Amino acid sequence: MLVLFETAAGYAIFKVLDENKLQEVDSLWKEFETPEKANKVVKLKHFEKFQDTTEALAAATAMVEGKLGKSLKKVLKKVVAKEAHEQLAITDAKLGGVIKEKINVTCVHSPAVAELMRGIRNQIEGLITGLPSREISAMSLGLAHSLSRYKLKFSPDKVDTMIVQAISLLDDLDKELNNYIMRCREWYGWHFPELGKIITDNLVYCKSVRKIGARTNVAGLDLSDLLPEEIEAEVKLAAEISMGTEVSEEDIANIMHLCDQVVEITEYRTQLYDYLKNRMMAIAPNLTVMVGELVGARLISHAGSLLNLAKHPASTVQILGAEKALFRALKTRRDTPKYGLIYHASLVGQTTAKNKGKISRMLAAKTALAIRYDALGEDTNAEMGVENRAKLEARLRYLEEKGIRRISGSGKAVARADKYQHKSDVKVYDPSGDFTLPTTSKKRKIEEVEESEEQEKPVEAKAKKAKRDAPTEEATEAAETEAPKKKKKKEKKRAEEESKPEEEETAVSPAEEMPKKKKKEKKRAAEEELKEETEEAAVSPAVETTEKKKKKKKKAKEEDD
Repeated sequence: MLVLFETAAGYAIFKVLDENKLQEVDSLWKEFETPEKANKVVKLKHFEKFQDTTEALAAATAMVEGKLGKSLKKVLKKVVAKEAHEQLAITDAKLGGVIKEKINVTCVHSPAVAELMRGIRNQIEGLITGLPSREISAMSLGLAHSLSRYKLKFSPDKVDTMIVQAISLLDDLDKELNNYIMRCREWYGWHFPELGKIITDNLVYCKSVRKIGARTNVAGLDLSDLLPEEIEAEVKLAAEISMGTEVSEEDIANIMHLCDQVVEITEYRTQLYDYLKNRMMAIAPNLTVMVGELVGARLISHAGSLLNLAKHPASTVQILGAEKALFRALKTRRDTPKYGLIYHASLVGQTTAKNKGKISRMLAAKTALAIRYDALGEDTNAEMGVENRAKLEARLRYLEEKGIRRISGSGKAVARADKYQHKSDVKVYDPSGDFTLPTTSKKRKIEEVEESEEQEKPVEAKAKKAKRDAPTEEATEAAETEAPKKKKKKEKKRAEEESKPEEEETAVSPAEEMPKKKKKEKKRAAEEELKEETEEAAVSPAVETTEKKKKKKKKAKEEDD
């Protein structure tokens, strides 16, 4: 049996001297305790050394991917093909299938082979002559670094520090441009203030100022390459009636120089944006498809690198850039923010305010996957990002349509299955409609209100009497003696009048109550009596005639009877 053993220095093929020892798997490690014992079990047949690190990396990557490399194929044809009857012990079963298919050599992979490989690895220095331990360790370290770089697709095109610097410069340029343009508008506004209101675009404004110079030159200039005809005519008309101050040629020269700076910086900003776009598509294509170039670049810049961003979970990606708001919310025990830099992505921007939180959460989850695929994946295409974006757009349409359906109540909405209730056509007679008169309780309430009104009226009459019947110096002694007697009589009459209706209410049942007309007559009679009493009080007691007294006595007797 032959054994294929891979090292960082090259390929080694050993010959197994005693195959019976392989049957005792548990005790096989004892045969490799020392180099002398190991040489009795296996013997080096051939060693193919790698010429450089590039060849070692190519061989290692081929082994990892389960492919047959050129150098390995060459060795196997040279050594193993001569002894076709021998079996070849290997560590990877997938590689064994490829070798059998290409070279037609029987490959073996079993626990005994794995234990044999472990023993050879322990005593590799004694089994392979001419390779010092220091050289093997250096080769292993170099190959490990190279393989790691290959795994991460490490190349100059994948350097994300360029993106961090580019997006920072882009933000700085935007700030500077804004300051320059505001200064230019304010400065030239002293000379031609109307131009700033007519031309709203900043770049066109600076180009127009650079071409016009002093406003007196507008009449003879052709601005059709910068402005439409209507705006050009408006500018020329405004220049004739402008209220701006006169400035010197030197001032105009400095203003035009500032306009040149604005135009140059704007052109450089456009160039830088194109560079950033291309770099983002090369380094993080899936992230770019999901959130756009600017938002993706800002996420990478905020995290420090693409690899650091890939380590963040989706919940962190969602609120990246809103740390201050997050910690303030945690401190004050309020709601935490729903989005950070991801808020400026187009998918979040085109949703309604109600669904922004949901979409930002879903977008952060898919973006986290896209970042990891870009940072650690082997492919450089953007298929995954396109698929995830399509899913998110479909989900967004569903959420938006769901709200519209709920409002409009269209047939697409799921019909509610109400419980069936049988309604009979037979109508039952309702006797409550027969009664047209009000109930007894309402009648009693009306009577109580009327009684309270009657009680209030005599009290008011008493107050009026007290004011009018103030004692005068001209009243005689006879009048003073008669006054208390009259008061007593009047009080008796009132008491009797109040007691009568109460007795009538208790005696008469609700069915036998007086009609409303009789009550009205009683009210009128009571009011007439009160009027007469007030008139009598107004007349002095000395002048009062005996005839009126007789009339009062008769009325009192009739009421008593």
